[in-house]
Amino acid sequence: MNQLQVLIKQQLADHGWSYADVARRGGLPRSTVHNLATRNRFVRPPNPDTLARLAEGLQLPVQLLREGAAAAVGLHVHEEQDADPERRVLIASIEQLSGQERRHVIALINSLLSARPTAPATPSIRTTATSMGRQPPRDPAAAGVDRPASRPSR
Repeated sequence: MNQLQVLIKQQLADHGWSYADVARRGGLPRSTVHNLATRNRFVRPPNPDTLARLAEGLQLPVQLLREGAAAAVGLHVHEEQDADPERRVLIASIEQLSGQERRHVIALINSLLSARPTAPATPSIRTTATSMGRQPPRDPAAAGVDRPASRPSR
């Protein structure tokens, strides 16, 4: 089974979707989704528009599907492949966020790391950015990001 097949079948299994469900959401023919999920060898990678629509139908970042399609035809997109699929999804998803959204994610990560009962083994994102000569991410509150208003109690 190639990497593209694994991604498709994993999403189908995880969400209980059919080929038709994915095809409908992505605006693709059901047969296209079926062929991509079942064909072991490709002569060439699927059309970029097909991959974008498949990504929409599977609710995955398109970069993951590009990598899977490249691997299915024997091409390697990156030298170092991360074995953790959740980490790959997170990294690929970050590329789709705006600068302000990325700052929110950084603040969330720093908040989660600082809430741990023991000190994290790795430095915070703020520390790493500063040591690399970059401007560290700003606190969303300091950046003027609106917080959800608290609801009045009844």
